[in-house]
Amino acid sequence: MIFPSSINKIIKNKTYHADSVGMSASKVLLFEDMVLKIQPKNEETQNEHLIMEWLDGKLPVPKVICHEIQDETDYLLMTRVHGKMSCADEYLQDTDNLAQILASGLKQLWDINISDCPCNMKLDRKLKMAEYNVLHHLVDMNHVDPQTFGKNGFQNPKHLLDYLFTHRPPEDLVLSHGDFCLPNIILENRQINGFIDLGKMGIADRWQDIALCYRSFRDNCTGKYHNKPRQFSYHPDLLFEKLGIAPDWDKINYYLLLDELF
Repeated sequence: MIFPSSINKIIKNKTYHADSVGMSASKVLLFEDMVLKIQPKNEETQNEHLIMEWLDGKLPVPKVICHEIQDETDYLLMTRVHGKMSCADEYLQDTDNLAQILASGLKQLWDINISDCPCNMKLDRKLKMAEYNVLHHLVDMNHVDPQTFGKNGFQNPKHLLDYLFTHRPPEDLVLSHGDFCLPNIILENRQINGFIDLGKMGIADRWQDIALCYRSFRDNCTGKYHNKPRQFSYHPDLLFEKLGIAPDWDKINYYLLLDELF
C-alpha cells in the first residue's frame, strides 16, 4: 500500500493489520501504538483532525501525529487508544455498570466549555450535510432500520429529509460526540480510556448523543449485531436513570431518523 511520504517516514516498516469493526467507508490500519485512518476527503475528515487537536488535554481522545491530503484522499495518523470497546461481552454482562460508564462519558463531553470549539455540528449544518447525501444518492439503504422506509414509513430519503427540515426541535447545545455508539467508547479497567471516531464531533444538541447511545446500548444488549437472541439483561430506562433525566422521545426519535441519512 502506498502512503504519502510524510506518513511513510513515521510508520516506516512497522507491522499493522486492518480493522474490520465498524460500518464506515474508512480504511483503518492498526499499528501497535498508532492508527492510520484513510478515507475520501469530506467534511467529516476535515472536522476530525480539527476537533482532535482542539481536545488535546481536555478529553481522552487520540492525538494527531500526522495529517495529509493527497489525491482527494485524507490520511490521518493518530495515537492508538488501548482497551476494549464498551460493547465487549465482559461489559455487556454487567449492564448496570455499563450504563453508569456510558452516562459518565456523556457527562464528560457535556462538561467541556464549547465557547471556542472550532467544530459546528448544529442542525443547520447537519441538515445541509444530510441534504447533500440525499441529493447525491449517498444514503446506504442497506443499513437503515427496516421500519424507516416503506409501507408504514417514509417513501424515500428525500421524504425523510423534508420531514426533518419541517420538524426540527430546539437545541440544547453541548459538545457532542456525534456518533456515541458503544464501539466508539474504549474502556480499560472498567473506565473510559478514550473516545474514537470523531468525524461528527462538535457543538450540537445533547440529545444527538443520548439517542445514538440509547440505540447502541439497546441493540448490543439484545444481540442485534450478531443475529442472536437477547443474551444480556437489559432495562430500557437504565441509561436515563443513570443520567438522572427523563427520556425526551420526540428528540430521540428525531435524531435516530436524522442518523439514517448518514
